Amino acid sequence: MAKFKRRSDFLDSEQFEEIKQKLLQMTGDSSFNTVSSYSSNSSQYPDNLIPFVDKHINYLIAHPNLDSTKYISNLRLMTRVR
Repeated sequence: MAKFKRRSDFLDSEQFEEIKQKLLQMTGDSSFNTVSSYSSNSSQYPDNLIPFVDKHINYLIAHPNLDSTKYISNLRLMTRVR
């Protein structure tokens, strides 16, 4: 998949929608550990828990040179419940 240099390019792309759908599928599948994690941003997350999908979308936005296909593949391997 293509790498995006700017955040707006990524958020408006089909790739963003594909990645979001893959992450949402992972959260719906009980064979993956997709629990929310702590976030210190209380204004955006009042309960201080950032959802799995938001966490990984934010990571991809912060690291535009990352190959998203490999990232999702590795994430699936790391979060699989054994």
